[in-house]
Amino acid sequence: MSKIKVGIIFGGRSKEREISFAGGRTVYDNLNKSVFEAIPLFVDSFGNFVLLDWNFVYKGTIRDFYPPVEFIPSENTDFQYYAENLGNLSQEQQDAMLSKLGKKIEVNQLASLIDFAFLALHGPYGEDGRLQGLLEYLQIPYSGSGILPSAIGIDKSIQKQLMIRAGFNSPKFFTIDRNDWISGNIKGVWEKAKEEIGFPMVIKPANQGSSIGVSIFNHDNHHDFMAAVEKAFFTKWMSSEDWLKLSDKEKIDFVRTLSDIREGIGMPIKLNVSLSGVEGNVQIFYNQYELIAFLNNNCSKAEGFVLEALDGESTVIIEGFIDGKEFSCIVLEDTDNHNQVIALPPTEIRKGKELFDYRSKYLPGLSRKITPIDLPDAEINAIRKECERLFTELCFDVYARIDGFLSKDGRIFLNDPNTTSGMMPSSFFFHQAAEIGLTPSQFLTYIIRTSLSKRIKNSKGANSYERVLSQLDAFLHNEKNAQSHKTPVAVVLGGYSSERHISVESGRNIFEKLASSEKYAPLPIFLTGKTDQHLLYQIPINVLLKDNADDIKDKIDHWKIHPVVKQIIEECKVITEKYGSPNNLVAPKLLSYQDLAKEVKQVFIALHGRPGEDGAVQEQLEKVGLTYNGSGKESSSITIDKYRTNEILLNNGFLVAKHCLISNNDWNSNKNGIKEKLQNEYSYPLIAKPVDDGCSSAVKKIKSFEEFEAFATLIFRQSEEFDAKAAETLHIKPKEEFPQKQVVLVEELISKNGAKHFLEITGGMLTKFNAKGELEYEVFEASEALAEGDVLSLEEKFLAGQGQNITPARYSRDLNERQLISNKVKETLGAAAKVLNVVGYCRIDAFVRIFDVNKVEVIFIEVNSLPGMTPATCIYHQAAINGYKPYNFIDNILEFGKQKEKITA
Repeated sequence: MSKIKVGIIFGGRSKEREISFAGGRTVYDNLNKSVFEAIPLFVDSFGNFVLLDWNFVYKGTIRDFYPPVEFIPSENTDFQYYAENLGNLSQEQQDAMLSKLGKKIEVNQLASLIDFAFLALHGPYGEDGRLQGLLEYLQIPYSGSGILPSAIGIDKSIQKQLMIRAGFNSPKFFTIDRNDWISGNIKGVWEKAKEEIGFPMVIKPANQGSSIGVSIFNHDNHHDFMAAVEKAFFTKWMSSEDWLKLSDKEKIDFVRTLSDIREGIGMPIKLNVSLSGVEGNVQIFYNQYELIAFLNNNCSKAEGFVLEALDGESTVIIEGFIDGKEFSCIVLEDTDNHNQVIALPPTEIRKGKELFDYRSKYLPGLSRKITPIDLPDAEINAIRKECERLFTELCFDVYARIDGFLSKDGRIFLNDPNTTSGMMPSSFFFHQAAEIGLTPSQFLTYIIRTSLSKRIKNSKGANSYERVLSQLDAFLHNEKNAQSHKTPVAVVLGGYSSERHISVESGRNIFEKLASSEKYAPLPIFLTGKTDQHLLYQIPINVLLKDNADDIKDKIDHWKIHPVVKQIIEECKVITEKYGSPNNLVAPKLLSYQDLAKEVKQVFIALHGRPGEDGAVQEQLEKVGLTYNGSGKESSSITIDKYRTNEILLNNGFLVAKHCLISNNDWNSNKNGIKEKLQNEYSYPLIAKPVDDGCSSAVKKIKSFEEFEAFATLIFRQSEEFDAKAAETLHIKPKEEFPQKQVVLVEELISKNGAKHFLEITGGMLTKFNAKGELEYEVFEASEALAEGDVLSLEEKFLAGQGQNITPARYSRDLNERQLISNKVKETLGAAAKVLNVVGYCRIDAFVRIFDVNKVEVIFIEVNSLPGMTPATCIYHQAAINGYKPYNFIDNILEFGKQKEKITA
């Protein structure tokens, strides 16, 4: 029986396209491989459909592959481009770019390509009913709500009016029309906001998600209020006086932020020149350089200019801020049980005083998600009933995500019903489904089958839907009997280092890829404890999908199933019996390494830092005869130590930065001597970082001794609390991890040093045994890492849509020369891995100086024996060039561990 072809429609033209892209990848990875064939259908900035070559699915951001690098002007060195930044492209020009990504698909070809459409688009053109209407016309069944509820779900202004009529609570609000705002026809809006709404107030776009364009406004300042409304409309008043005060670098930084689709207004930008008194009409600027040139040339002629995003917002909502507990709730429809509507346990969002913004939503560890919300049972159920009532009132189908607040006086305010939820691995969508015992793979199967059932009910004569449903039911029956033939593998994650949250993301990603495979049955194991006592806990799926490592540990330490969750599990029994597995909700169980060896045949170590990358876990696994991924204990104990790694590489003829260690004792006893050494032997700026941590944790570019003092104050502190002055000096972000250490590594800042071309790279590799049992290194094409700040940040490494990695690295625009240089770099990386006896796989970070094709210098930064394996990590991009899908890459890593055990036994 052929598998069901599921077209995953993702990307799109909205400001939420990066979240859509990351969510589409999650669906692509987690669809049950025994049942479904995933078809990636990427929608580009212009609305074209393309059957995306699978290797592009694993790029970190859309900008990493689209527009293709050869279409980006060579003079662009300051900005990251989306395709629309290239100009008003003809269809022929668009098609030329699409040909580099895969096969362009015309709309009338979709029905012959897929059996079902899984909609992972966000915002306009995805959630608003237009795409749903197209699929209805083509008679292709699709996921989620139909045309009418989608049209309602996208527009917060219409939602509010309907909700008030249906008796739902609402804060005071009013709306502002874009045309009135731009033309200046709004009089007294500031006074109206103060009198009718009061402080604090929320200013937000009516048709956006992911907290884009949202401000919480809390002070009596007319200018700042206008700026917040501008932000929500995606417009910007650019004062000529302010522009002319900026340096060239400040202008570039300003326009970079302005053009960011998450934080600014995006590009292209429209400028109505006549409104500024300058001769001319409407001008459209497609890229940042055009805009800078215009402002430089015209700011002396006008007081300023109104800059508008071409895809700006039509309506802005001004509403009262609700002071209380914030929550989000997934609501399901059970078509197998009389279309019963069931709200899953609502999640409380704890984030301090900050807005639950893009960064907090999607980067692990920056907010806490408490499920269920911390309230008495009756109040939790009251929230659930209101969410269920709203789901029904707005005619939603299959599932929805409904956000809201419980005010301090006990009133429930529902403020943002969404017909499409974010589908990142840590999203509410999967988080709450895990509470009833469904893995991401199982929950996606539920969504597909329920959507099929709903489309059949609402369709007129679409008999093909029933054929697909029958086929799916046959697969589900067979799948129930297949689990016992899979290989049990422990996925060890967590730990207690500053990298523990990223370890959870890595481990969860490994678990999900193995869980949706036809070969492996993964067992999630959370490691905690201390250096001399590792505590291993087998954890259920609802604990695995908690937001971060601290939440997981808290759940283990205080394990219980909440009474309301028990009630919901019972309500969802028809769903979980059909789609779930019996052991998904077993209580956390403490295991010894000996116990672990009885449960599984292999181990995937997804830990970062200590323990994990230091050889300690490897040593314990070897004692009980379990094979594992990556290097052995001796090599791991070397590469965890950046100083020791540098020394070995230096002594073997490799280039590293000049470096030294500074201990807490040195600092306390000889601060002046250290000051003199840094100034005379290293000079500023320099790099300071922990000697045994990764993930950019506490890696800082230090520009003065004052900054080094601040760094030392934080890294050598005796308590968890930060020194406020030191944190301000180093511009530490809220909730940024900054570990406590006794020793730090100081390195000279690696610079261009006269090279023709200079870039930062990260290169991965895989090892294997040949037919003779000899070890071979398969070094991948390295990625070029682009950092917007002083060093590559945690967000740029791991947050969807942040940062940019170009794979393969752009050593030269001449392709033959680029490959010659790449071969030299790969040879050097491979040689270093051999010297360090790294096996299995690894990632090496380095700088490359290119003087000419015959003179290339590779300066090593660090070697990661257990590199991050989060969904968008660039080692997957590199492996893809060599033909490995992420699952195949992981499978090869596990197989090598087994082979290594046999050969070395």
